[in-house]
Amino acid sequence: MALVSRIPSISPYSRATQLRKIRSFGLNPVCCINYASHSSSPFTEKHSIERYQRDSWIYKNELEQSGSCPILPDPSYVRDYDIALQLPELKKMLHVLKEKRESEGGCDKRGPGNVFLVGTGPGDPELLTVKALRVIQNADLLLYDRLVSNEVLDSVGPDARLLYVGKTAGYHSRTQEEIHELLLSFAEAGANVVRLKGGDPLVFGRGGEEMDFLQQKGIQVKVIPGITAASGISAELGIPLTHRGVANSVLFLTGHSRKGGADPLFVAENAAEPDSTLVVYMGLSTLPSLASKLIHHGLPTDTPAVAIERGTTPQQRLVFAELKNLADEIVSHRLESPTLIIIGKVVALSPLWPHSAEETPILVETNSSTNTLQ
Repeated sequence: MALVSRIPSISPYSRATQLRKIRSFGLNPVCCINYASHSSSPFTEKHSIERYQRDSWIYKNELEQSGSCPILPDPSYVRDYDIALQLPELKKMLHVLKEKRESEGGCDKRGPGNVFLVGTGPGDPELLTVKALRVIQNADLLLYDRLVSNEVLDSVGPDARLLYVGKTAGYHSRTQEEIHELLLSFAEAGANVVRLKGGDPLVFGRGGEEMDFLQQKGIQVKVIPGITAASGISAELGIPLTHRGVANSVLFLTGHSRKGGADPLFVAENAAEPDSTLVVYMGLSTLPSLASKLIHHGLPTDTPAVAIERGTTPQQRLVFAELKNLADEIVSHRLESPTLIIIGKVVALSPLWPHSAEETPILVETNSSTNTLQ
């Protein structure tokens, strides 16, 4: 099976080498997975206690030990050691699945398992589809991203195993190629594997890459769509993405830059259309450049815009502003990832849009107990 033979090559260091490097810092290696407190985020942060409690099956004895030292200073060592800790239990689970499959009639008769690419929506667990919930509750193994909300993960079946494969700027718990190999290996072992993604798996979620890889290996892939952030968050704010006489099209943009630079991938001149709505995913760092280019190519400086942090969750925060001011106001109010940005005249149709110039920009926060906007 692919993972049994390839897992050792996923990490460039052997476990012994990793331990020597970690101990060179004078720290107990178990501190690599130490955590201090519960996260206030509705999502799975990389070293949160929620993540390690949820994935405790894969760490076994390491999590039973105690330690109070900080996370290692080099993230690459944290990642490599984290993977090394996971290898024994991953291999053990594969072995159990293989034996179960053979006892039920043999590998050739049963065939490989299925992989489901499941979208979980923008964060509110009530936006999860009925079909997605059914698939989640019947999974053997779930590989989940950072932007799958904690409340959605609470619906996982009691016998399922969870494995965090999330990515944040500067820290990828697994590379995309490693995720491919994990999906393939467990599917080949006959497991029902669910790949959980925030939003919709085929909208800036790299679901297409995973589907293509697995299909080329003969694995059946089923896609369960989710409500993408653009739809879910705009509906939450009362912003119609299209509106007769105001916006006759909507354009989803990635704010990611090439090799971590400040310029967004998308060519701004193609997006500077006053009668269109622009929705920018992952655009916090590149917004200043994008806004400047949009204005340069003809989009009015007073175009209404809004940035939404952690949309549809109790921790939601919003900043409304005209396009020319939006980047500065995001910095001023310290919005963090994940933040969605909507630009276009339809933003002014929201009941939350301030009606006088004196009121812009405006920060709107969500009441965590009632989930209503103030």
